[in-house]
Amino acid sequence: FSVFLGIIFFLELTAGVLAFVFKDWIKDQLYFFINNNIRAYRDDIDLQNLIDFTQEYWQCCGAFGADDWNLNIYFNCTDSNTSRERCGVPFSCCTKDPAEDVINTQCGYDARQKPEVDQQIVIYTKGCVPQFEKWLQDNLTIVAGIFIGIALLQIFGICLAQNLVSDIEAVRASW
Repeated sequence: FSVFLGIIFFLELTAGVLAFVFKDWIKDQLYFFINNNIRAYRDDIDLQNLIDFTQEYWQCCGAFGADDWNLNIYFNCTDSNTSRERCGVPFSCCTKDPAEDVINTQCGYDARQKPEVDQQIVIYTKGCVPQFEKWLQDNLTIVAGIFIGIALLQIFGICLAQNLVSDIEAVRASW
């Protein structure tokens, strides 16, 4: 058990170091992941709900901005797009009015056709990747505290397992 816990601890420590060293690569992968999911937004309802939750929680739109929604066939701004959602964004990109109890699912229609100053009133213009980075920086002490707490629990578990092994060997030796 202690060997297994030690291996898990070592893998977590390695993952943490690699995440710090390759943070730009992780940022690129996150950008790639979000853009792929934007392309498939209407194809999978679970994926759609995940993107909506993410954009509402972090108050963001797209990976690096609202124009990332051009990747989706329903929201792109090409002249050949006949969708009603053309040049728009999903409702999860819309800024919320505290006075409204019901979500206006059409609030993002034609939002990207407006000048950028007007867009900021209607939709979130910041991307989800920068918002996630900001959230991580704002909550770094909490995240680090959780990781340190888990690491201490694992080390404590390793010590207890080793103590149990030595107690069992001592009892065995006394026979």
